[in-house]
Amino acid sequence: MTEYRPETRAVHVPHPVVEGSRPITVPIYQTSGFTFDDPAVMADGMGRPDGPYVYGRYSNPTVRALEEAVSGLEGGVAAIATGSGMAAINTVLLGLLKPGDHLIAQRALYGGTAGMINELVSRFGVEVSYVPEHDPAALRAAVGPRTKLVYLETIANPMCQVADLPAMCAAARELGLVSVVDNTFATPLLCRPIEHGADVVVHSTTKYLSGHTDVVGGMAVFADDALYRDVWHFAIELGPSPDPFAAWLSLRGMQTLGLRMERHCANTRLLATRLAEHPSVAAVHWPGLPSHPSHEVAAKLLPDFGGLFSFDLTGGRAAGERFMRSVRLALVAPSLGGVETLILHPATTSHRSLTAAELARHGIGEGTVRVAVGIEHPEDLWADFEQALT
Repeated sequence: MTEYRPETRAVHVPHPVVEGSRPITVPIYQTSGFTFDDPAVMADGMGRPDGPYVYGRYSNPTVRALEEAVSGLEGGVAAIATGSGMAAINTVLLGLLKPGDHLIAQRALYGGTAGMINELVSRFGVEVSYVPEHDPAALRAAVGPRTKLVYLETIANPMCQVADLPAMCAAARELGLVSVVDNTFATPLLCRPIEHGADVVVHSTTKYLSGHTDVVGGMAVFADDALYRDVWHFAIELGPSPDPFAAWLSLRGMQTLGLRMERHCANTRLLATRLAEHPSVAAVHWPGLPSHPSHEVAAKLLPDFGGLFSFDLTGGRAAGERFMRSVRLALVAPSLGGVETLILHPATTSHRSLTAAELARHGIGEGTVRVAVGIEHPEDLWADFEQALT
């Protein structure tokens, strides 16, 4: 090596080359960009998503590993990782819709998504129609000449309505519309929307995919390569790219997804079933219960019913707030999908941007409590809930 001065040597550090073996885990490529001997190769990489790695906003080996892993789980052809779940949703909506276009969305939506749709309406003149998540006839009736996209959630937040994906996606395809499905709550272990006709699947990888409450991220998975490339070209200009370390944390967390989801679902079944019989509880909203309006659809679509539910106490908002102040093991915190059990009040947190009328349309009451069930021992969780109710 040329004997450069110390200041120069501190900048140009030697790069180790691994030969004859490979690392067990994906390395963290914590670099903003890549260097080239041939400028033409660099130019090629900036023009297509499957070209050489050039710049972190375009691609990164650690991020690409996460994209390929989630795309493989969902049965897609390619994916775009983002810095948050809302970044994934916004990348898809902004990448596919133009001012004056018409969007059809299910009535029960995550608050952040509902808020973004309101922004599209007010800022960009996008029109929106809301339909039940299980009614393809209502979807067909809502279609107009500028309708471009149908937006659904496999399991809705926080009342757990389950979309009839086979029927809704089939109707969308028949009408020439792009169908986008948020599969965060179900994960690819309970549902793979592309198998039911979806064109795009979005995730907040912050939740179950990462699973340890230590990273924020998002993902958009595509069933069609041409659609993926169109949105990718928009995404590199929008700039929602994730940090390589965040992508690495998500890859590490995904390795235990199967074990965690099994426990999430089992614990939720125990809590939801017992709460449904408790005299202080007015209603439990979990699609695994026969009383839930989506139970029949969920039983056909899902092998299990997820790790999240909501419930209403007979005492309304005051009782809900008292319960949240009284838990000792469960944590009052936003988000979901981690190993810890978290509870929150949707009307003032996840769905705080909605009006009273919109909350009522979503079925969210003033006293509704959402529970994201963790993987603790189920009897310890029940003892905590029982004492809080008492």
